[in-house]
Amino acid sequence: MEIATRENLTKSYSLEMVRNFLIWTFTLTVCLLVVGFPLIVLMVSIGAIMAITLQSLLSVSAVLLVAACLIGANVLAVLVGATILTLKGVNPRDVSWLNWLNGEPDPLHTSIYAACPLTCEFTK
Repeated sequence: MEIATRENLTKSYSLEMVRNFLIWTFTLTVCLLVVGFPLIVLMVSIGAIMAITLQSLLSVSAVLLVAACLIGANVLAVLVGATILTLKGVNPRDVSWLNWLNGEPDPLHTSIYAACPLTCEFTK
């Protein structure tokens, strides 16, 4: 009986870790794409200069090599960040700026429409 309880507890803990890892991966990817847009522009500029420079030195496609390195570095950074946050035990639901994970709207940003006194009673 005790062994079955331990197995269920271990299974639920590992599923929770996988779930947190996937949520962190998604969140860090979105943050990199949205907030890190200037960083992406800088990486593309540096990558273009590197590709032009490497094209004269290498017999392989320098564009493919540079693009693979940049994409690989971004994917590795997101996965390492998600792994570190997951292993430290940081739950995405406990982070204040990720309030959209809880499904509850922020009371400071709740919209109140002019027609609400007339129609809000019908929607409840």
